[in-house]
Amino acid sequence: MTSPTHDYQLSQLDLLEAEAIYIMREVVAEFERPVLLFSGGKDSIVMLKLAEKAFHPARIPFAVMHVDTGHNFDEVLALRDKRVDELKVQLIVASVQEAIDAGTVCEPPDGTRNRIQTPVLLDALDKHRFTAIFGGARRDEDKARAKERIFSFRDEFGQWDPKNQRPELWNLYNGRIHTGESIRVFPLSNWTELDIWHYIKREDIELPSIYYAHEREVFDRDGMLFAVHETKQPKPGEEVFSAMVRYRTVGDASLTAAVRSEADTVDLVIAEVASTRVTERGATRGDDKFSEAAMEDRKREGYF
Repeated sequence: MTSPTHDYQLSQLDLLEAEAIYIMREVVAEFERPVLLFSGGKDSIVMLKLAEKAFHPARIPFAVMHVDTGHNFDEVLALRDKRVDELKVQLIVASVQEAIDAGTVCEPPDGTRNRIQTPVLLDALDKHRFTAIFGGARRDEDKARAKERIFSFRDEFGQWDPKNQRPELWNLYNGRIHTGESIRVFPLSNWTELDIWHYIKREDIELPSIYYAHEREVFDRDGMLFAVHETKQPKPGEEVFSAMVRYRTVGDASLTAAVRSEADTVDLVIAEVASTRVTERGATRGDDKFSEAAMEDRKREGYF
């Protein structure tokens, strides 16, 4: 009689999940005041799910923070507040509008606010004395993020110097910092957009409805479909029409475009993402179109 064989190999998703949970636990063990950036977008929702798993059955041992531009999609804010209430975590809102009203930042002439998030973020980190900040950035999103470490060292001004980063051999992370310095932590670094969606399906994670195909009034600007929104109005000559669209990524409503899509279920979105050859930011984020090095320039200033 032969004894049964057992397969102890983990799936790709299991490996990615285990790595992310290990990173989160390592941060909580090493740093005094961690915080998780949580906007209600798909990557931050997956991050919150991983944090929930990492510390279950205890509560998540850190606050979540949203750098709020004021240019939001209602569906995203609704789910943000729902998840925060379900998990009983502290939500800190760093408001760009309040910073504009106080005169600490100036709104650009075009009315977009993504680029003025950075000083608001840095002020909030300083005010609450956070030493480690979880972000949902992934290396497949942008070439600037592709060369960033999982533990991304930032100086006392919150700035990123790609030439002054620490090696991460054998998944060992150096979290030593001096007063005023901080570490940005990216547990999803090795995930892809497709991995995110497979995980959403496996864990049955709720997302804002705008991630799925729906009918919306849009207009075409520079080859991108922007929704008609109080913060984004068509210019003379730009025709408004109704189309089936969905959002691959969600940011400032004045800069985030939709894509044509019929994918109204998780399975259809997975099939769609598997066939695309353009990253979600490259396809839909107007703030990355300012220059070839737009993302890297902002990261050097303190952006995520």
